[in-house]
Parts: sequence; C-alpha cells; structure tokens
Amino acid sequence: MSSLQELNKDNIELPSPPAIAVRILEAVKQNGSSFVELARIISADPALTAKMLKVANSSFYALPNKVNSIEKALSVLGVDVLKNIALSFVIVKDMRGEDGEGFSFEYFWKKAVTSGVAAELLASLLGRKNDDVFASALLQDIGILMMHLCRPHDYMRVLDEKKAAGTPINEIEKKIFGFDHQEVGAELLQQWGLPEKIYGPIRCHHDGVRDEPLRMQADLLRWSDVLAAVYHGTRSVERIRDLKRELVGRFQIDEEKIDAVVDAVAEKSIEILSSFDIDPGNMKPFSQLLQEANEELRRLNLTYEQLVMEFKQAKEKAERLAGELMEANAKLREMAFRDGLTGLYNHRYFQELLTREMSRAVRYGSTLSLMMFDIDHFKLVNDAYGHPGGDVILRKLAALVQDCMRTSDVVARYGGEEFAVILPMTDSGGCRVFAERLRRKVEQMETNIDGSPVKITVSIGLATYEPGMAATDKSQMVDAADRALYQSKKNGRNRISATALK
Repeated sequence: MSSLQELNKDNIELPSPPAIAVRILEAVKQNGSSFVELARIISADPALTAKMLKVANSSFYALPNKVNSIEKALSVLGVDVLKNIALSFVIVKDMRGEDGEGFSFEYFWKKAVTSGVAAELLASLLGRKNDDVFASALLQDIGILMMHLCRPHDYMRVLDEKKAAGTPINEIEKKIFGFDHQEVGAELLQQWGLPEKIYGPIRCHHDGVRDEPLRMQADLLRWSDVLAAVYHGTRSVERIRDLKRELVGRFQIDEEKIDAVVDAVAEKSIEILSSFDIDPGNMKPFSQLLQEANEELRRLNLTYEQLVMEFKQAKEKAERLAGELMEANAKLREMAFRDGLTGLYNHRYFQELLTREMSRAVRYGSTLSLMMFDIDHFKLVNDAYGHPGGDVILRKLAALVQDCMRTSDVVARYGGEEFAVILPMTDSGGCRVFAERLRRKVEQMETNIDGSPVKITVSIGLATYEPGMAATDKSQMVDAADRALYQSKKNGRNRISATALK
C-alpha cells in the first residue's frame, strides 16, 4: 500500500488537480502543438494571463523588453517555464483553505513561494539552472498540506512535537504516520500527472541521494527550504551559517555571493508573492534585519557576556516551557472538544467539523450524510432511576455508537440525550444501512441499573448532501436531519426517517 493510500484509508476525498492544470499538462504532452495550445489555454483565463504577464515582466526574470502577450512570453521564456508558472498559480489558488487550529494556509504558501524563488536563485548561482526548479521547490511540502487535510489532529501532534523537540519534521511524521510528507507529496503529484522531473526530487529532498543529477535537484530543494525558513522561521543566523559552510565547502563559492542571494530571496519574493495574492508582511533582506538587530543591541548597551548568559537562560526556559506547553495543548485540545460524561465530541466541535466537511463536500463534489438520534422516552428512565442511572445509559450508548463507526465518522453528543454522527463520503443508502444497524444494536442493548435490566430504543433522522445539489450549508443539513428525527418520533419512535435538504 502506498503512503497516499495509507493516508487515505478512511476514503477522505482527496483534492483533484485543477481542471485548467490538467489541460495545461495535456497540451505540453502534445509536443509540436503544445506552444499554440498552451497559449490558447492560458489566454482563455484573463486573471491567469494577467498574473503570468506580471511575473514575466518582473525583476525575477529581468527580461530586456516588456512582454505583452502569452505568445511572446512563451517565445522568450520557453514552454516549460511558462507551463510551470501557470501550474504554480492554479495549484496555489485551488489549495488555499480556511486556517485551522495551529495551521495557516497563508503561511504555508508564503513559505512555499519563497522556497520557489530561493531555488531559482540558488540554481542560477551554482550554474545548475533548470526550468522545473521553481515549481518543484514550490510544491516540495505539498505532502504536509495533504497530511493535515486528511488527519488534522495527528498532524497537530507532529507540529507540537517539532516545536518542543526541534526534531526534523519528516522523522516525526514517520513516527506518527509511518511515512512522511516527501512520499505523500511525490505520489500526489505523480497521480496528478505532473512530470517526474518535478516530483522526483520532492520524494527525497530531506533524505539526500548520491546519484547526479537527482542529488543536485534534491539539494536545491533542501537549500531553498532553509532560505525560506530564514524569513519564515526561527534560528535564521544558525541556518545561514550552516548553509554557507555547505555551499562554500562543496562549490568554493565566495561568501559575499551567497549573502547577495540571501538578500535577493527577500527582494524577489516580495514581488512574486504579490502576484500570488499573498501578503509578504514585513519581509526584509536578511542583511537589513541584521543591521536593525545590531542597532537595537547597541541601544541596549549589553555586553557580549550578558548576551550569552541571557540567551542561555532564555533557551533553557523556552525548551522547558515548550515541553510543558505541548503536553498542556494536547490535554486542552481534548478537553475543549470532548463531552465530560460520554467522552464523545461535544456540540462545539460538531459545529466546527460539520462546517469543514460541508465545505469539503461542496468543493470536491463528494457525498456527506448526517445522522441525528435521541433516546426514546428518556425522561421515564431518569424518573425511574434518577440522573445517575440515566448517565450510565448515556455512557453505554456512547460506547456502542463508537464501536459501530468507521474511523472517518465522527459522533458527538449534541445535547442532553440527543446525538449526531457525521458520515463523510456516505450516500443516503449507506447512511440508512448504518442507521438501521445502529438502531438494532441499541434495541438489543441491555443496561443493568441497581440490579434491574433496562432497555432503550432510539429515533433516528437522516439527511444527505449529494454532488450536484445546490450549494448548502451546515444549518440546512442540521435542519433536515432534525425534521427527519421529529418525523421518526411522530410515527411511533424506534424507527428511521430521512428528509431532503431545502
């Protein structure tokens, strides 16, 4: 089983390549007609055309004459360069979602674009320039995006451990997932039909390889990631020092030339980021950042010995706090989203997850079902056995529902004796089969309370979003399932009903 199949064993809908990306790739495969066909595809999208021309005329390529058409850009820059710029634009545009807990799409793509710029500049410095290095560097961490989208809670564990321990992210991924983002990203891009010269280096850019030219391509990605982290991460001085040591030792390059590239990464990235509609923020060349830091140190009038001592103390304190924070975050994350009595997810988490799943279903054209149910005549149980007895039944019912579920399904305590189950990638027929199995199991369940056997039944309401339906939102899903639940109660309880979305 491949890493992508293992990641998606719960059958979560994986994003497909944007339609225009597919057409671009097909056009390039047609060899002789690719020039004309590629120009036609890009020119048919005014927004994409404007972005392409903006990049072509930027200082990044520094063309001697202004380019005012895609055909002209193709003749000057070449098919592969224009193809990769276009693919970069459409992929970034299509895979920008809503920021979630601990994960920012804006930050992810800001760092990715900076990596692309850095790889291009480094390749030029080393005399290893190729047409695919920008796209390959831009997409080198797309596996991280996929791992977060498929298993967000597990990936939060990866990010927390990286912050606390500083261990390389791919090592933590292998420990938690059994594979890393290199494998996932390469397999996804291969599945999308991108050429091997783009996804090949991505598969090994953290591991290092011996054989040229793959070694150089993978190293360019790794070095570009370091330079991107200089501007969008921590330990900037240490990162640049290590990068210089490696480049000077391997290529005997003048350090001043490396310094010039480091500064150029910021200058060029600011310009290119704007073309991707990404705010560069307060991005400045590294030499300027160092100068400002030195001026601040002079203003503080601190001695070198004081700085070393304070840094050591601050580092020790930060490491201790990071470990404590990781543990606290894990506990708080569970506490914030769990119901104290049943251990199920609570109403708040249900609302957040249903919003995300509805958005995913509408965007990718997948099915989504919602099941709501509550215990019939639960007041009689509380009246007969008191609330402690009722709590015993609620806990036992929660455990039974969890045993019936797939790992991709999510059950929550909606409130009181009412529960909700979100079933991604499940059509109305599959949802009804699941509901009937649950109804029978509950009907057969027996709970011993104070020596007395107690049996319960549940009434169930179902609602399903199918591809092609008019765009809807979570409130319509909840309303439809709630109406169906009411219908089940009205018709005699211990039964299943379904209603259509309005």
